[in-house]
Amino acid sequence: MKGFTLVEMMVALLIFGLVAAAGVAIMRFSVDNQQVVRAHTHRLAELQRARAMLKADLAQAAQRPVRDAAGRPALRSFSGGEQRTGGPLLALVRRGWDNPDADPRASLQTVEYRLNGGRLERRARPALDGAELGPPQVLLSGVRDARVAFLVRGQWIEALPNGPRQPLPQAVRLDLTLEDYGELSQLFLVTGEPA
Repeated sequence: MKGFTLVEMMVALLIFGLVAAAGVAIMRFSVDNQQVVRAHTHRLAELQRARAMLKADLAQAAQRPVRDAAGRPALRSFSGGEQRTGGPLLALVRRGWDNPDADPRASLQTVEYRLNGGRLERRARPALDGAELGPPQVLLSGVRDARVAFLVRGQWIEALPNGPRQPLPQAVRLDLTLEDYGELSQLFLVTGEPA
């Protein structure tokens, strides 16, 4: 009866070990690749949600004067570009605030966008006049810098003129510098009308 020699067994074990090691390496590469794809997918979804929120708010912009929490009238119902002086990146009154519970409130809503600690945040007031801003909703993280510009009468400007009856801009450009994607510029049409 003929069997396997020790050398043949060692060669077979070596080949099996190489195949097993290659299988483990391929599996590890696949798992790492899945994690990278999942992280990129999550980041792209975050960018798309932030864009959708901005687009919805700007498309429903209304020119309705409001009062702050202290009761002082705001200079404009649509403002922005004041983040370097402690103001909001963008502040506006929007129409179309859903009210599925039929609460006694307006269908208009005051919203602000701010850059806070590397995060783009959206805050809204529960009432148009005299209410404090609600808790922040983080739309985008990893933001190094954010700037806005407004298209008014065919020209891009960085700050809107003061005055309660200034017209809404035609468009808003948001320039972001992100930690992972670098510079990103987005354009939004402002299609709202006076309230």
